[in-house]
Amino acid sequence: MDTPFPGMDPYLEHPVLWTAVHARLVVALADQLGPRLAPRYVASVEERVFIESDQHRVPDVWVQEAVPRRRTPTDGSGLAIAAPLVVQVEQLEIREHYITILDRYRDFGVVTVIELVSPSNKAAGPGRDSYLAKQKELRGSECHTVEVDLLRRGTHVMSVPESHVKPARPFDYLVCVSRWPARHRFELYPCHLRDPLPMIGVPLADPDPDIPLSLQAALEHVYTNARYDLRVLYDEPCVPPLSPEDQEWATQRWTAYRREHPDLFPDANGH
Repeated sequence: MDTPFPGMDPYLEHPVLWTAVHARLVVALADQLGPRLAPRYVASVEERVFIESDQHRVPDVWVQEAVPRRRTPTDGSGLAIAAPLVVQVEQLEIREHYITILDRYRDFGVVTVIELVSPSNKAAGPGRDSYLAKQKELRGSECHTVEVDLLRRGTHVMSVPESHVKPARPFDYLVCVSRWPARHRFELYPCHLRDPLPMIGVPLADPDPDIPLSLQAALEHVYTNARYDLRVLYDEPCVPPLSPEDQEWATQRWTAYRREHPDLFPDANGH
């Protein structure tokens, strides 16, 4: 099944959807890489865990007044102890997945790390701190990094300095490849909303050539298997918002998609 858009689906960036999209997309990318890496390399899905507690997230909070006791507690001197207000806050444990390519010929050492950026990485707080700490660690190691940012909203978080990205603007999405040991050289793949996502080259250990990785194929695989065509509210404005021109374009794409699939959307043809 095809998708409503030629490239990235901006509706999948919705905060409610992205966590699942992220997890599925990481697995789809790893599965695509697997057969192309054998026999020397393997792709492993890893996870980074942190507690999200910044002011931009709203945790589940349960509040109740202390239940009055039949006997008023005292401190031993006859003075009554004040009844507290009980507040219970759940910890928000966040798990973010990423891919490592391991070299079987060198004791399963890490050759390449592939990161898919999340909203928490692009906003101030534990998520960004965790991502930047891992990024710093990788830059000091002997491995390549591939960063994929399919989110229009948020602060720049890629390894490449933001000032060096300006010549590539305007773009909606960005992929950044950093090869060891040339840490001051970056390969950028700027992506536009109305274009297909690129096929990128994933570096391995010398002298092995890059292996191709299709971001578009992985996205379409996730879209089809998760049935987002039946789940996403395309009749409503996109969140995060698009420009008026892009929103009109997206609405037209969705209207055409519905008409092309009368078995799924019979009302689109007036039936």
